[in-house]
Amino acid sequence: MQRIALLSDTHNYLDPKIFKYFETCDQIWHAGDIGTIGIMEELKKIKPVVAVYGNIDGQDVRKEYVKNERWMCEKVDVLMTHIGGYPNNYYPEALALIQQKSPHLFICGHSHILKVMFDEKYNLLHINPGAAGIHGFHKVKTLVRFTIDADKIKDLEVIELGERA
Repeated sequence: MQRIALLSDTHNYLDPKIFKYFETCDQIWHAGDIGTIGIMEELKKIKPVVAVYGNIDGQDVRKEYVKNERWMCEKVDVLMTHIGGYPNNYYPEALALIQQKSPHLFICGHSHILKVMFDEKYNLLHINPGAAGIHGFHKVKTLVRFTIDADKIKDLEVIELGERA
């Protein structure tokens, strides 16, 4: 069983309130627009990290992380990218990856809009954790926590960190 903290779009800002939400987690996943590699170094001090780079990330981040990451967590096939879209409106590159072999869990960021949706067409759970940083149009900083237990994704929580300002 793995407890996951999922965030995206930090844009080089880690809210001090965020760290208490990592305490009960086994891993931190970041869906891109990290900011600088220093953000990842801070996160790696806390828990193991899986991340992808986003469109604002520079070469320091892109040297360490890939654009699309696919792996097994327990018995759940996970696909994570930064620009992904959502069910019935996937970004073309993300759709091609999903159509090659549909994952159980598809994660993306980019939009700064928190969404958790089940895609019946591809039989996958889509999660966009919104934005945890202070740059962008979102009003509230968010992240998501959930548990992966064998082939089950459960105990999903949306965490609001407060207003973006």
